[in-house]
Amino acid sequence: ARARALAVSGRRCMLGLCGEPGAGKTTLSHLLSEELGETCAVVPMDGFPLAQAEIDRLGRADHKGAPDTFDGWGFLSLVRRLATADEPVVYAPMYQHGCGEPIAGEIPVTREVPLVIVEGNYLLLDEEPWSLLAPLLTQTWYVDVDPQLRMERLVRRHVAAGKPPEYALTWANGPDERNAALIRTTKVRADCVVVMEAARFDQTELGLLSRTWQGRWTIATFSPP
Repeated sequence: ARARALAVSGRRCMLGLCGEPGAGKTTLSHLLSEELGETCAVVPMDGFPLAQAEIDRLGRADHKGAPDTFDGWGFLSLVRRLATADEPVVYAPMYQHGCGEPIAGEIPVTREVPLVIVEGNYLLLDEEPWSLLAPLLTQTWYVDVDPQLRMERLVRRHVAAGKPPEYALTWANGPDERNAALIRTTKVRADCVVVMEAARFDQTELGLLSRTWQGRWTIATFSPP
């Protein structure tokens, strides 16, 4: 109901979905997209990683996924264009797991689309350029899930991408967990928390989302302490 209210508001609204790696941001964005149809578009932050060659040049290969391994200013520029909605169409990049790099112009967002769902890890981070995103977002939801389930999802995701299981577990408990700890500190800045509960879902099956996702999601209001 909350997302639908934004979609029928009569103006361009921007909904941010933030959360730790494996929390279910992509799952929720697909569920909302299925529910709202052509009244919304989904734009992931995943389309803005630095190229692997640049990450290697910067000496950040062991920190891939950290804020400085993304083109944050480029992402901010795109969100600004989407928020103003004064162009006939804005094209966003999409990360392609097959080649390990984003592909430009994969996601068209026309001026007529009333709701744009932006999902990413660092939408609420309190440092530039990420801190400049909040004024552009109508609402920001923090997506939360049981920590053990989140870790299981991360390991499965890495294994599906070709990493050996032992390495996948090490990476999930290393760089992924460092990034998750940083993201958790931003939860207090969210408008509400979406709790993904009892999800038995393999993220490699997004094409069959409505038939494979057997969990449920609830929205809990959140007030900063």
